[in-house]
Amino acid sequence: MMLKPSIDSLLNQVNSKYSLVILASKRAHELDAGAQATLEKFDSVKSVGQALEEIDAETVVVDPHPEVKRARLKLEAEEQKAKKELEQKDLEKRIKQEQKL
Repeated sequence: MMLKPSIDSLLNQVNSKYSLVILASKRAHELDAGAQATLEKFDSVKSVGQALEEIDAETVVVDPHPEVKRARLKLEAEEQKAKKELEQKDLEKRIKQEQKL
């Protein structure tokens, strides 16, 4: 049973229960993946509780422009893919050159 932070204080930060659940879930996944915490001390040991504490402290908010973030992440993924392909081609080129020697 979750006592702190209270649902009422959390709903002051986020406009709906649905948005709160989504935000807490995404933030908990980020924390589990090793993201930097925005608070120094947590009452909860679990990532979902920590995410809710961060939301209550107003250090984590709903992204007002998720489509911009999505586009940025897509662009970064494409850049990473292009970089890997370039490195692979360079490696293949060096192997062919070494085989000719």
